[in-house]
Amino acid sequence: MDIIELTKVADEKRDPQWEVDFFMQLSQSKLKLMSQDPQVGPDGWPYLMTETGADATEFAQNILQWLATRGMGLVVNPNKEYPDYVFSYGMVWHFKETGLFYRAKPEVSNGSFELRDGAQLHAGEPTPQYLPQYVRSILREFFRDQSVFAPKILVMSADRVNYDLAFSLESLGNPPVKEHQGIAEAISWFLPPHYSIVLVSEKNLPPFVNL
Repeated sequence: MDIIELTKVADEKRDPQWEVDFFMQLSQSKLKLMSQDPQVGPDGWPYLMTETGADATEFAQNILQWLATRGMGLVVNPNKEYPDYVFSYGMVWHFKETGLFYRAKPEVSNGSFELRDGAQLHAGEPTPQYLPQYVRSILREFFRDQSVFAPKILVMSADRVNYDLAFSLESLGNPPVKEHQGIAEAISWFLPPHYSIVLVSEKNLPPFVNL
């Protein structure tokens, strides 16, 4: 099925294979811009609104490349009761870098980080492949808007298989625990869905680096 046929599939029949097919067809299709300017979605984040159709003239690949350096998400067919797809900024830039919108997600959720006694911690600065400089710049801008001017990060792993992107609580101003989940959820919009985000104290951990 092409992209237009896929958008006609009823919502209740859209299984994981439909999503795989949609991603593949979208990357090879053209879209119509509904507006030159991003719109704020119900979740408060900026999105470029697009439509599929015979009159679509803009290559989706070009749109995604453009959005990746500007910190915006993408919505496909927002005028339906439910858009056909909403791509977070993290999905957009991950596609730019890898050709994939996301990878299979490890069984690690956003939240706290616990290291078992005797476990060895592997930690360091994110590589450009893991977190490109332009993404770091867009994240810094987001934090500046929240009056956080020197956020610090560290990539950590206890097994060299699953990695956590850690944000220093001290650099975020030591927000109360009740706000941690909301902060992690906000940060997650800027990152691919399979990334694990944790907020931790710098105490007893290797040195963090500036975002």
